[in-house]
Amino acid sequence: MRLLTKVVLVCVLVVGPLSADQRFIVRVIGGRLPLNDACSVLGCNVVSSLEAPDGHLFLISTPDGPISTGIDSRHDGVVSKLSRVYDVVDIEPDLLVTVTQSSPPVPAALYDSQPVPYFGGEVRHGYVSQPAANIVRIQETHTTFGVAGTGTVAIIDTGVDPNHPVLRNVLVPGYDFTRNKEGYGSEVEDLNQSTVAVVDDAGPAYVNGYTAATVGQPNASILNNPQYAAFGHGTMVAGIVHLVAPQAMIMPFKVFHADGTGYTSDIVRAIYRATSAGARVINMSFSMPNPSKALGLAVDYATNVGVICVASAGNHGLKTLVYPAAFQNVMGVASTTNYDNRSTFSNYGQGLVWVAAPGEGIITTYPYGAYAATWGTSFSAPFVSGTVALLLDVRWNMGYSDAAQAIAHAKPLSAESANGWLNTFSDLGNGRLDIFLAVQAARSPQF
Repeated sequence: MRLLTKVVLVCVLVVGPLSADQRFIVRVIGGRLPLNDACSVLGCNVVSSLEAPDGHLFLISTPDGPISTGIDSRHDGVVSKLSRVYDVVDIEPDLLVTVTQSSPPVPAALYDSQPVPYFGGEVRHGYVSQPAANIVRIQETHTTFGVAGTGTVAIIDTGVDPNHPVLRNVLVPGYDFTRNKEGYGSEVEDLNQSTVAVVDDAGPAYVNGYTAATVGQPNASILNNPQYAAFGHGTMVAGIVHLVAPQAMIMPFKVFHADGTGYTSDIVRAIYRATSAGARVINMSFSMPNPSKALGLAVDYATNVGVICVASAGNHGLKTLVYPAAFQNVMGVASTTNYDNRSTFSNYGQGLVWVAAPGEGIITTYPYGAYAATWGTSFSAPFVSGTVALLLDVRWNMGYSDAAQAIAHAKPLSAESANGWLNTFSDLGNGRLDIFLAVQAARSPQF
């Protein structure tokens, strides 16, 4: 028997009071030594390099008390003095990014447990035949063009379940920034068994206070604690990439804890490390309301060496800009329903969204060898990341611009959706993802 649960993950940035030491991202000219000298005088601490190829980006901390946002008067002493040091180019606060979750009704496909073969493995029929897979034409693309994905997709998220039978054969080692260790960034290691309910019998259980349909399995866990608010997020994102591009490899970078929090500095480190490790695609299923210069430069570096970046558009239901999706060299992905309407929770607007993809009731992998149904732009983005891996199967040396233009061959959306929301070209970019059209475009002579 397999654990079934429904999960909604909403990617937002929450900046709240931080713990005692304050953290800042600092770019310098002369490397670590001048920064060490300055901090020895000013009372700050150089925590680590952020692995920028030029060796000039660092994380520092100051021993000041909690603050709510950014740099305030309590940091005027250390920060303003440090900013006047000749070698210091810029300083920005190292903000927390947070993912959260809740639960709508369970789609029927989650209960379709018939085992079927899938590119050398065995998966549930409800996973490969779910409505979203048919809408974006995954199977039709595989069989018509003979593509199944190539290269490595780096997933910057909460980690994965490295022993999940669907994923374990396509994982390559990444890095766990929450523990500073090599490996796959196991989500299962986050669990404190004293606060986890083990389900042994079929019946209702709860995720964040919402009823979840479950089928019991020994040692399968349903989590009912804020400390596990984002548990499973990375495993679910990885499952969608694998659904689209089953022969691409997946490189997990664990930046977020199980409670959904992670630092901008670790995201920056993950981008540089993924790039140096040979990843061709980076999936970022999170959003921040304000741009980070360090993050933007990391994305620029990755793009310039051939990495293609994809990010979720966020789930506030607003016409707004969030980052990294709004960076010009990142494909921002909004969410649509199974009827090609914009999801009411999805952000939208020109400058944010390159394309939309299904993001409601998506069936995907979940820790402990389980499956989940999930909602959010977090789970729209990996449909696009997986599509990029298929495009690389057509032409390995494809860069960001060509990949984006191929994916722009999408299904146009009607001017007004059935739920009353206005869907215009500028609201949802180039329309709803059509993987068949994207691969067909990549195979055409102009590419």
